Amino acid sequence: MDLKDQRVLVVGLGKSGVASALFLKSRGARVTVSDSKPEAELHNEILLLLEHGITVETGGHGDRTFRGQDLIVVSPGVPVDAPMLVQARNQGEQVIGEIELAARFLPGPIAAITGANGKTTTTSLAGEILAAGKIPVLVGGNIGTPAISFVEQATPQTWIVLEVSSFQLETIVDFRPHIAVILNITPDHLDRHRTFTNYVNAKARIFENQRADDFTVLNADDATTAALHDRTRAQIIRFSRKKEIENGAFVRNGAIFFRDGKHQTEIMLQSEIPLKGAHNLENVLAAICVGMLAGCPPQAIRQAVQNFKAVEHRLEFVAKVAGVDYYNDSKATNVDATIKALESFPANIHLILGGKDKGSDYSVLNDLLRARVKRVYTIGAAAAKIESQIHGAAEIDHAETLEGAVKHAAASAVPGDIVLLAPACSSFDQFQNYEHRGQVFKEAVRSLAETNASR
Repeated sequence: MDLKDQRVLVVGLGKSGVASALFLKSRGARVTVSDSKPEAELHNEILLLLEHGITVETGGHGDRTFRGQDLIVVSPGVPVDAPMLVQARNQGEQVIGEIELAARFLPGPIAAITGANGKTTTTSLAGEILAAGKIPVLVGGNIGTPAISFVEQATPQTWIVLEVSSFQLETIVDFRPHIAVILNITPDHLDRHRTFTNYVNAKARIFENQRADDFTVLNADDATTAALHDRTRAQIIRFSRKKEIENGAFVRNGAIFFRDGKHQTEIMLQSEIPLKGAHNLENVLAAICVGMLAGCPPQAIRQAVQNFKAVEHRLEFVAKVAGVDYYNDSKATNVDATIKALESFPANIHLILGGKDKGSDYSVLNDLLRARVKRVYTIGAAAAKIESQIHGAAEIDHAETLEGAVKHAAASAVPGDIVLLAPACSSFDQFQNYEHRGQVFKEAVRSLAETNASR
């Protein structure tokens, strides 16, 4: 793909937008960047881009900006049906995302991992498994480092392990991972995708360009994911924590095995997994599939899993204060993730719920709330909706803010209880992102611990 003197527009000044603009400029393209945020919110990004001779438009998208472009690279946060993008496509302009741009230049194999929940943990673990197996690997995508940033350092032998979201998959054209993993599909982002069917179809795009010598890894225990088996041309590898698998990873009598039809290999004992929860067992099984398909020795896989630390903001233990354990699962941005978090603890939970609603049905939490939760503390814009849908399933404390929720929970909890941030909502009503929300929670808990220690 020759970019020299091509007119390229990058829409959105997030991490992937900035990285794309700098890459395109380095390849000789005439780059313009457009973002709807005001100039004051993008000060650092603007300075960086201007230093490299990139034209920047802020505070909205001008009609003329989108005309006459040879290529438009759109950030994941920009809806694909935005009027200016629809108009651009109607005028014959090509619209792609950063993940598609990167794939056109990355020289080695890609392992792409998607799912409603567990993407970050599985992607991180898969990267560590490959590294333990002495396989050159770079890890990024939706997890943090944009894929386009790897182009200059990757070789044909370098594996690129990417977390990919449904938003990123909406804008692919030729993106073809050698290994495509779908962990699970449960309702999420319905405010963007509108229907669950649309969401499923977006996830399924991960394998639409695969060929017979590629691999599609599917969760055999998740009905929606398992049903996608007839939509891929790749070789199907499955994983299951509930039953034995002909091709893939499974659990038998407390041990994890990988089977490739004729041959069966014991990888490790289930008791050696350091992560809490049945959902994390599924994440480990998926990562083991990636490792085995990439050629990692079983002993290296076992060692990588044993040494793996929980990813920040994913069921992360923060502290024990006055006999109460505090867990940060800020990454639980949908109802299914909150269900998985609740299933990781048997009882005595003080649950913090709320944030920006994504069109979710919170009533599906009610059985677990009755069985395991002492009290729910609601925060953010979705509080009223949540309270109406869980009414009667648990005591409710309308805390409004995260700091307030931590204080109220600390006052109510007794030794042996658990305070769990698993909000089932996005963070964008009160925070910059889920990481910011998790940091605020951890700071509130640390402050609580300091106050308790000084008494």
